[in-house]
Amino acid sequence: MRFSINIPNFGDFSDPRTVARVAAAAEEAGWDGLFVWDHVLHRRHARPFGDPWMLLTAAALATSRIRLGTLVTPVARRRPHQLARQVATLDHLTGGRVTLGTGLGGPIEDEYESFGDATDPKVLAERLDEGLDLLQKYWTGEPVTHEGRHYVAKDVILRPGTVQRPRPPIWVAGFWPSRPPMRRAARFDGAVPLFASARHGHLPPLDEVRELAAYIRQHRADPGAPFELVLGGVSPTDPARARDALGPLVDAGATWWDERQLQEGDDLDRLEPVLRRIEQGPPAL
Repeated sequence: MRFSINIPNFGDFSDPRTVARVAAAAEEAGWDGLFVWDHVLHRRHARPFGDPWMLLTAAALATSRIRLGTLVTPVARRRPHQLARQVATLDHLTGGRVTLGTGLGGPIEDEYESFGDATDPKVLAERLDEGLDLLQKYWTGEPVTHEGRHYVAKDVILRPGTVQRPRPPIWVAGFWPSRPPMRRAARFDGAVPLFASARHGHLPPLDEVRELAAYIRQHRADPGAPFELVLGGVSPTDPARARDALGPLVDAGATWWDERQLQEGDDLDRLEPVLRRIEQGPPAL
């Protein structure tokens, strides 16, 4: 199992210099990744927000080893060609350390409706799927012609392509037990499930993790190909308790533990509690 730090792109973490500090501390303390939220609004709070790709650029310049990415970028509210350029640029800057986490995003009333955008989840899912298809084509650096339901590309070439081949890893998020997002994840490189029965920051139920892992295996075109199952929450800092909590999740198929703050708590977007947890190091399993 590998271990990452998860931070929002608002509050204290809206400042790229703060995110660079977090990334450097995480790398020094032995963590394997840093993942940043991708929101423009969240619950309509009047707080400062930072662009996730600018934040990750600062993190890239402060590190040399850890994996960097978004959890998650809503492709449906971005132009795929612009997103392709951002990801490819960061992939070159990091020497191939970028992961794109994606999903429908939300809250839909904040992220879409506030700007007069579509709010039908079926339409957003169509845009997500078509956008992911386009991203993979753009990242090749070869000519792309596409005329789809939502996007058009007329013999365009976006170079350079990504460092990672055939593309950076794509992880897909969604709420379990909803099946469609996990079928989408099975087509790519990883799943980042959220659980209707466990709020952000809380450990997921073991029986649901087992059920989810089995469902994804059933829908993988090549069940033997590498695939990441990314779970997250607040882990115990005591080694014995960490083993008791996370060990069964590893046995169930989890390959990454994404360390988070409780969404309903006061520490979600504050630097000092996150730094304290980073400096304690990843769980010892």
